Amino acid sequence: MSGPERHQIGIRDVRFGSGVKIVEPCNLYGCTIGDGCFIGPFTEIQKDVVVGARTRVQSHSFVCELVSIGEDCFIGHGVMFINDSFASGGPARGRKELWRETKIGSRVSIGSNATIMPVTIVDDVVIGAGSVVTKDISAAGTYAGNPARLLTLRK
Repeated sequence: MSGPERHQIGIRDVRFGSGVKIVEPCNLYGCTIGDGCFIGPFTEIQKDVVVGARTRVQSHSFVCELVSIGEDCFIGHGVMFINDSFASGGPARGRKELWRETKIGSRVSIGSNATIMPVTIVDDVVIGAGSVVTKDISAAGTYAGNPARLLTLRK
């Protein structure tokens, strides 16, 4: 009887800017982390993700493939990014052509335990803790709830 297939957690094939701080353990692979970023423990950032300069990704967050995050953002504890919207009625099961991308602008703050479906979020947005973002956000402001909805526009 053979043993299980094992995958080691760690940091591999990552492009780091200058002054990046990482608290291990974390699982980072094939991604790009900009200058001055902070990555908290128990975080996974998958391949081809781009995290902009001075962005902070707090502990227990999951950033999947097809996500880009702008500069000067805050990603709270336990934030989950989703690239599979179950468009075929169930999980894509590795069929990447069914996955969708997420684009986060600059100066976006996402509260703890929020879930971000495949969407685009413009600059200068605040997402409340525990929110579920299911649709694009095209105006700067504060959003919260499930599904997330506009609370106040930013002036």
